[in-house]
Amino acid sequence: MKKDQLQLERRNFLKASAAFGGASLLGALPFRAFAQAANLAPADRCFVFLYFSGGWDVLLSLDPRDPNIFTPDRVSETRILPGYSLLSNDSSFPTSVVTPAERPGAGPSNIKFGPAIGRLANHYDQMCVIRGINMTTVAHEVGFRYFLTGKEPNGSAARGSSTATEIVGQMKPTNPVPSIAYGIESYNDRYPGAANALRVSRANDLILTLSPSPTQLDSEIEKQLVNLRGQTVTCEADAYDTRGLVGQYREARSQMATVLGNSLNKSFTYADVPTDPPALNAERAAVRAAYGLTLPINYDSAAGRAAMVATALKKGISQCVSMNLVGGLDTHFGTQLTHATNQRTAWNAIGDLVSDLRSSPHPSGGNFMDHTTFLVFSEFSRTPLINGTGGRDHHISSSALLMGAGIKHNTVYGKAGDIGMGPGLVNRSTGLPDPKGMVILPEDVIATVLASAKLDYAITRTEPLKAILT
Repeated sequence: MKKDQLQLERRNFLKASAAFGGASLLGALPFRAFAQAANLAPADRCFVFLYFSGGWDVLLSLDPRDPNIFTPDRVSETRILPGYSLLSNDSSFPTSVVTPAERPGAGPSNIKFGPAIGRLANHYDQMCVIRGINMTTVAHEVGFRYFLTGKEPNGSAARGSSTATEIVGQMKPTNPVPSIAYGIESYNDRYPGAANALRVSRANDLILTLSPSPTQLDSEIEKQLVNLRGQTVTCEADAYDTRGLVGQYREARSQMATVLGNSLNKSFTYADVPTDPPALNAERAAVRAAYGLTLPINYDSAAGRAAMVATALKKGISQCVSMNLVGGLDTHFGTQLTHATNQRTAWNAIGDLVSDLRSSPHPSGGNFMDHTTFLVFSEFSRTPLINGTGGRDHHISSSALLMGAGIKHNTVYGKAGDIGMGPGLVNRSTGLPDPKGMVILPEDVIATVLASAKLDYAITRTEPLKAILT
């Protein structure tokens, strides 16, 4: 192993150890008990949070408009231009609204999609699309953090815990790494350190962090930190360590040693390794086929990231995975085709992920989608009119996608206006447009995610959208 790679692995080991800090991992369950309890069994309820970075054009995916009705000559009236004809340079894109083919046993689709929805449309029977959400902001950081926590930020500073942290804090799962945050922020304002997500910025960081620990340490500080493990806390040390940081670090590193001892990195390696068992390499080949991965594997592609979500859940490594799935959507300039291509890449990856989970039996019965709740979101949408440079600007109204367990399927809730696609007023009991109704806010969606698993949603200070709960 190269020296710089070894140093990165070492830094990730220590960083991950610190990230798992806390007096206990699972509330009252000490770290030593965790070492015995962690058995890589899939969680009975899993959660996936997928972020489209930059602000998506919902006309291309979750909230389409018929170009035969919203025509260029009516723009001054409707303030909406779908722009689907601008995708005609790529014949693989439809140039109208997409109605999915009926899935056997599911009935016809109640949801229509834009041309960039790709293979995910095949799973309309697992979805609830929420439209006309009032993001109250067109600032990237504000909208992003608003949806992560369900609380409107103070300026651009996040308030509250991430929804994944809230879930782990309440459910106290026994998975080795309860929450992974891949290329995405994570917050914890009220739970022990055990509820913190393991944050990584790219696939290689995750693989190296979960690799067996290094044996060589060239920093004296690192050596002293490692030497803390197993030492008896003296009265003098206890007196100086009033906040318990020495004990926390020692126990955190013990936990990480347990995690690393399982060689979890092998689970996230999809290229064959000649020295590994044939069965493991056959499993890797199946993953490559399911997600269309080719050698050398681009783990940080949307497909590679989607495969890692499935691995974390199916192998029982994590309960919650939060991930920045795709970027390149802040397209103020350029063509509709660029934005549509980026979106479709991500939707196709999610489609393959859902196919994988639907075809994978869960130990508790049914398949993994029966036990998994998805939230797919962006920080806001893009204007329904194309600007003078061929792109779209920031728009306050947006959509979100819920899928899987606890959610009513094949359903649309809410509606953006047919003039300018402004945030809609809806009857909360039905989700239908109502001039005397209320707007949908991100906290309503987050409360719904929590309520779908019968968790306490009081932290959101709102009620869930009960019409879309099963």
